[in-house]
Amino acid sequence: MSSWAPTKYKTTNWSAYNQALCQRGSLTIWFDPEMEWVPPPTGRRGRQQSFSDAAIQACLTMKVLFGMPLRQTTGFVQSLLRLVGLDWTVPDFSTLCRRQRALNVNIPYRGGAGPLNLLIDSTGIKAEGEGEWNARKHGGSKRRIWRKIHIGIDEETLEVRAVEVTGSNIGDAPVLSDLLDQIPADEEIASVTADGAYDTRKCHEAIAARGAAAVIPPRKNAKSWRPTSPGAIARNEALRASKYLGRAIWRRWSGYHRRSRVESKMNCIKLLGQSLMAKDFERQVAEQQVRIAVLNRYTALGIPVTEPVE
Repeated sequence: MSSWAPTKYKTTNWSAYNQALCQRGSLTIWFDPEMEWVPPPTGRRGRQQSFSDAAIQACLTMKVLFGMPLRQTTGFVQSLLRLVGLDWTVPDFSTLCRRQRALNVNIPYRGGAGPLNLLIDSTGIKAEGEGEWNARKHGGSKRRIWRKIHIGIDEETLEVRAVEVTGSNIGDAPVLSDLLDQIPADEEIASVTADGAYDTRKCHEAIAARGAAAVIPPRKNAKSWRPTSPGAIARNEALRASKYLGRAIWRRWSGYHRRSRVESKMNCIKLLGQSLMAKDFERQVAEQQVRIAVLNRYTALGIPVTEPVE
């Protein structure tokens, strides 16, 4: 049987998408005067915080967008506030560094019209160590630390709905249940699409527990599982369909090719930086979450609408 020819697509909303791309590069930054820059009193003993989580996240967003150190971020935000006529106090670099460790990052998302179709993937990002060229040319340090980023995106809106940051020694499959837990329990999940690394019992059970369909290709040497649970039964059906149709046809029939969208989103994440600037794990998690928040705001401006060309 001949292989499938690649499908060609055309964008049908070029005008709107072009405008959205222009807005992504706009340097106009809005500070809402109604924004809660200083948190209200907590009523507890001890010194009150001088800046809200929203204020810290706004400063870290500037840091991520322009790739600046903390001290430069402080001066940059001061100049922006002065330009817009706001007399707000700006947190210094030590406050930003301290608050970043335990920051509760607000990741905005719009949500789709129907049930959620979640696309899962993971990638590595460098956290410490010399670059590849420097290490090869000058014999730099061999110590290199990587973090793994696990994300789940909405197939319809392409917004990141779930994100986890782990060490490089953590596999893909054990994190799936944590990603699903970030989706509200009252929100319906129609399907979860992931690659063969997630073809495990725990992953299928976690997906079945949310009432979703698992679009995960069985491994080439996969064997049927004992049908003792809904997840195992669904996985055995996918295995039989894959063997009957063939892996290539099954991927098209099941819609597995949609997973390419989450791979494209991973590329967008790395465009904001090939490595993390923070040095300890908690701050690295916050830094990555701020990047995700920035990407979701970019995505909300507009995405391309494509259709296959026959």
